[in-house]
Amino acid sequence: MAEKQKSERVRSIHYVLTLFLCIAAVTGVGWLFRYLRFPETNIVVVYILSVLLTARLTRGYTYGIASSVIATGAFNYFFTEPYFTLSVNDPTYLITFAIMTFTAIITSALTSKVKQNALKAQEQEMEASALYRLTNRLTDAADISDIASITIRTISDIMDCRAACLCFDENGYPEQSFIQQRNANEQVRRNVDDSAAIKHRIENLRTAYDLGTEFYDWPIYGRDAILGILRIPKDTAVKMSEAQMRLLRSMIESTALAMDRFRSAQERIKSREAIVQERYRGNLLRAISHDLRTPLSGIMGTSEMLMGMTDKKDNRYALAEGIYKDANWLHSLVENILSLTRLNDGKLVLNKQMEAVEEVIGVAVAAIGKRTPEREIAVHIPDDVMLVPMDAKLIEQVLVNLLDNAVKHTPMEKEISINVNEDREKNLAVFSVIDRGSGIAAADLPHIFQMFYTTHGKEPDAQRGVGLGLAICESIVTAHGGTIEARNRGDGIGAEFIFTLPMEVYDHAE
Repeated sequence: MAEKQKSERVRSIHYVLTLFLCIAAVTGVGWLFRYLRFPETNIVVVYILSVLLTARLTRGYTYGIASSVIATGAFNYFFTEPYFTLSVNDPTYLITFAIMTFTAIITSALTSKVKQNALKAQEQEMEASALYRLTNRLTDAADISDIASITIRTISDIMDCRAACLCFDENGYPEQSFIQQRNANEQVRRNVDDSAAIKHRIENLRTAYDLGTEFYDWPIYGRDAILGILRIPKDTAVKMSEAQMRLLRSMIESTALAMDRFRSAQERIKSREAIVQERYRGNLLRAISHDLRTPLSGIMGTSEMLMGMTDKKDNRYALAEGIYKDANWLHSLVENILSLTRLNDGKLVLNKQMEAVEEVIGVAVAAIGKRTPEREIAVHIPDDVMLVPMDAKLIEQVLVNLLDNAVKHTPMEKEISINVNEDREKNLAVFSVIDRGSGIAAADLPHIFQMFYTTHGKEPDAQRGVGLGLAICESIVTAHGGTIEARNRGDGIGAEFIFTLPMEVYDHAE
């Protein structure tokens, strides 16, 4: 700041010297004209010319107006009677002085205005040229690091400094090193001393830039986050003019646009790759599931037939029963995988009909009863017939998955129940599957409906699972326009899964 003030003082002294030298030179010319007996009007014109030259050689209106007043005073002092005084014997000279002063001021103002317009146009041309050069180079950038390299090379060339750039990663954290221009042909990487402190300063920045000990840091803002920091050396930053600051801001915006475009392109590529991978995975799962369906049905049928032909006390009965249960578990897994692929492909078509809740629950309980005949499930439904619009087959699958989950985690002697109520205020049918198992761990609750997520706090004898059942339940209920949640029981240990279905006909696709 002190150097800038000193530079301004030196410039002002030069302007004042120029002003007095110009007036002194014109006065000499005036004396020459008077010696040659030229009319006084010629001397007046020469003084007006000096005002124009002063306005041309200086900045702003101040010097031009001052030269107008000084020129009029000099003409009065040297070329009107009485000489070498500011007095006037002939009153008509007052009109001459007034016209001369106003003419000089107007011409000075017009000259200064034209000069300022020319300088502004020149600055705009330089700014446009610099931006075009930067934008043209950025189109060839291969990645974020390349964009930063091109930016600092261009800015260093334009502003004659050693600019630098610190990029932020996709998570909004500064990288461990930044690029700096060492000379016209070389760039170096320097380690960051404290990236956490830099992140904190930039996130809490209330001005256009952050004042550092070595650099002034300008943040590069993207659409959603900070993309990086442009670093201008302190000795260069303190000397920057308003035009340079404006140009720097424009170049930072161009850099931000280029970085945003690159990241958007990367996200689109990743999204396309994820879609392709998901399609391949769905096709693979579908093919495997269809191939497993037929042999599993045969295994289940054969083992069930062997169980019917064997006495329960015979050791072979337990063997056949184990085969049947494992095959039944695999068959259920295959059905869930097929449902999952249909949901992911958007091919799940709801066939809604008004269905009796009692019948739907009966089918689900019967299905669980075939897998675990010894398990008793309590059912509590309204006494009156309760009709709910639903795809019965899909809701049966939801109930079977929830009941199967409860059976896996609940000891044989503990209670499992299904409750159904009608919420008349919200016009919803509320289904609850409640057990007396070990409950759901707090760490598992936020993730319980995620695909392929399995709980960590299982009992040693709990049956295995792959984390598809609850994810499919959520998809089916959501497709019906309902909601599903899981929580621990408030009246003791155990878990409770609650899902709702609208009582009115509702098309989720709409």
